[in-house]
Amino acid sequence: MDVSWTVWVLTILGLSALIAVDFFIGRKPHDVSTKEAGIWTIVWIALAVLFGAGLAILGEGKASGEFFAGFITEKSLSVDNLFVFVLIMAKFAVPSQLQQRVLLIGVLIALVLRAIFIAAGAAVIANFSWVFYIFGAFLIYTAWKLIQEARADEEEDDFEENRLLKSIEHRFGVADKYHGTKLFIRNNGKRIMTPLMVVMLAIGMTDVLFAVDSIPAIFGLTQDPYIVFTANAFALMGLRQLYFLIGGLLKKLVHLSYGLSVILGFIGVKLVLHALHENGVHVPVVSIPFSLAVICGVLVITTITSLIASKKQAAAEAEKDAKAESAGPSDEESKSLNS
Repeated sequence: MDVSWTVWVLTILGLSALIAVDFFIGRKPHDVSTKEAGIWTIVWIALAVLFGAGLAILGEGKASGEFFAGFITEKSLSVDNLFVFVLIMAKFAVPSQLQQRVLLIGVLIALVLRAIFIAAGAAVIANFSWVFYIFGAFLIYTAWKLIQEARADEEEDDFEENRLLKSIEHRFGVADKYHGTKLFIRNNGKRIMTPLMVVMLAIGMTDVLFAVDSIPAIFGLTQDPYIVFTANAFALMGLRQLYFLIGGLLKKLVHLSYGLSVILGFIGVKLVLHALHENGVHVPVVSIPFSLAVICGVLVITTITSLIASKKQAAAEAEKDAKAESAGPSDEESKSLNS
């Protein structure tokens, strides 16, 4: 897709306006209701659909398909990332009214980081076609790692701070409580960080890891920097509202890791095939419509199986509790009651 500098500037200005609107919505700390989160989630998704449809109307059917494939992939990866955000919020006991401010800054950091990664990735791909082999191998390895983690059946219940974050906390010092939206305060004449600043640093550092996974994935669907950038931007827009909307449902998506591993593995194979094709090897070329169908199909199946599994697990736990209640008090409880 041939994009002029004028279109790039207008797109960036338009996205900046949307970010400003998002910031205006969340400028005052408050508890986000399910209704508010639902409405704005629909608005951001609708804007992405309009953008993709606009590309098709302008005669860029291929770019439109690539945008939707990239948007859905990045959105699904973002949902998986929300698991980590939940752990970070719990680790630092972030007050509910401050959580949307943390997420907003986190999204801004993610946008900047991904823009840098996209520019670097596009430059490397333009000069070294063999990098597709590396991207493909990395995605296949990531898919395998996700499956291993899912099969381990170990639930993460805490966020572990890395050495860099711990060293920053030691260097600057951290206040013992939150001070509204302040990031730094004065304590005995020394400028120290508030817990809110530590949380934002933690989310910013995890954003780097998220970008490392997501950028190769979308370059496996399209090599157009404009589509890569806009798909990432629209996927991140509304992530804050999505956090509050499906926060309670995240634990029910028990098969999401399996679905994402299939998608990343599929894109990894697609990248390797693309690299072989570029080198003159006669191999099948995976089309965008087929890629879109696979991605959507995997996500639908994953969601359905996750909800079924969660429902069965909840029923089993309820039956176990009912049996425990009907069995009466244990021997130890009976002795304590008698005494």
